[in-house]
Amino acid sequence: MNELQTTEQANTPANSRDEGQMRSTDVVLQLVTFSLLSEKFGVPILDVQEIIRMTEITPVPQAPNFVEGVINLRGQIIPVVDLRKRFGLQANEQDSNTRIVVIEVHSNVLGLIVDSVSEVLRIPHDTVSPPPALVANSIGAEYIKGISHYNDEMIILIDLKRVFSSDEIDSISGI
Repeated sequence: MNELQTTEQANTPANSRDEGQMRSTDVVLQLVTFSLLSEKFGVPILDVQEIIRMTEITPVPQAPNFVEGVINLRGQIIPVVDLRKRFGLQANEQDSNTRIVVIEVHSNVLGLIVDSVSEVLRIPHDTVSPPPALVANSIGAEYIKGISHYNDEMIILIDLKRVFSSDEIDSISGI
């Protein structure tokens, strides 16, 4: 199974074709999509535990600059990262659309502050292309797994395992 979750499309009966004859349009990626600076990003749905409204975040002294602090989510203390700061993007005022996407990466639970969460999408795998060379050589390109052009929208696919190294996750989780 691909690192991005792949499944057969639900509207295709499993017995209508032989195994091994799956068309590329039969493989879909299930993504949770969100916005940062009016750009649409996607992460595999299997990496997302839940999405919550913005809540009070308790600051933590001497945390990395992209760590906003921690939240208490039903008795579990979760570090919260501002994804804009992590990507080196311009800061934004939080509003009623701001959300925390609770993810699991490197076996650790973490919250990501995003501008808004759009939807869960099932996109054909063949709509994903590698990032263009100009993007691939820029800052932050190491976090990009691919770019999808689906329904006249561009969706930037994020590789959460590259956004945070295991050392960073260990230091954040120790907060």
